[in-house]
Amino acid sequence: MPDFMIIGAMRGGTTSLYSYLTAHPNISPAHMKEVHFFDVYFHKGLHWYRAQFPSTVQKYYTEHIQKQTFITGEASPYYLFHPHAPRRIAQLLPQVKLVVLLRNPVSRAYSHYYHEVAGGHEKLTFEEAIDHEEERIGQEMEKLAKNEQYVSYNHRHYSYLARGIYVDQLRVWMDLFPKEQFLILKSEDFYTDPAMGLKQVLQFVDVPAMGLKEQKEEYEQLNTTKPPKMDAATRKRLHAYFEPHNARLYEYLKQDFNWDT
Repeated sequence: MPDFMIIGAMRGGTTSLYSYLTAHPNISPAHMKEVHFFDVYFHKGLHWYRAQFPSTVQKYYTEHIQKQTFITGEASPYYLFHPHAPRRIAQLLPQVKLVVLLRNPVSRAYSHYYHEVAGGHEKLTFEEAIDHEEERIGQEMEKLAKNEQYVSYNHRHYSYLARGIYVDQLRVWMDLFPKEQFLILKSEDFYTDPAMGLKQVLQFVDVPAMGLKEQKEEYEQLNTTKPPKMDAATRKRLHAYFEPHNARLYEYLKQDFNWDT
């Protein structure tokens, strides 16, 4: 079972961070990066979830025979946004450490859109997609709230703006877990200095930072696509949309992310 989770945000650097972490000799990865148990595959049951991680025999051998630290974790960025994931995780893994990467929500939404286009899930233009987001996911959110077994395609794929209202998502999580179990990083800082971000996470999960590469160029950014430049009017519109939500986030976390554009 995981000692840590990277719970989001989608398109915030979670794939790169997880790759860097699991290259550490004391961190063993799950059998897949995005297990998605607490959002999409909860119906498969706890036995299935346990099977996604290294065995207790491997953990015992590493810790008691080799006398080395052994931890494991996963990274499912839909967890942050999913309405049932926080409570499910709190019930089953109350001590788990939670890592959150937060990216400028304007850039995140645009990157998310092009990720869905590349995956064959999105046919609308970006402007059409954000114009139609409420009608695409509004009722889906109600269905999710009423039925814990419901899995929503639209909620997962078309939530470009909704996923960027971080403060409302974090409030739910922080009502269930103590603040000491969270590490919240600014994605832009992680992109600029991945070595420092990795050191922060290793310290947070109590693993020694040994043999780390120091230069940014030594860290390959994964799962990245370079979208075309966003239309200036659209960027201005989204900045205005997210500005009050970002202000609430800064106040809630007592941290200014300086997302000015």
